[in-house]
Amino acid sequence: MSRPANPFRGEAAIVVLGRARLLRPSFAALVAAEEELGPLFTLVERAGRGELRLSEMAALFWHCLAEPDGVSRDQMGEAVLAMGLAEAAKPLRVLLGQILQGRE
Repeated sequence: MSRPANPFRGEAAIVVLGRARLLRPSFAALVAAEEELGPLFTLVERAGRGELRLSEMAALFWHCLAEPDGVSRDQMGEAVLAMGLAEAAKPLRVLLGQILQGRE
């Protein structure tokens, strides 16, 4: 990761393959995630009810990778599993907050 995540810009970080990776919810990334996962508002609602699937979380993270550098979907899923759901909820909250609130 070339620079630290800026939560004020909706960015977060996750360790994949032993390296911190920047998650940036750009317009293009969120459109791609929405194409796969359905409406983002519905995704946020499901997350709020505790109904977000592990595969959906990994997909959102994968789409938001600022520099994919060959990270596969399976590798992202394994990274989420390795960190555990409680720890994975931290970057998820940042991304979902960005989706709901936008940038100032």
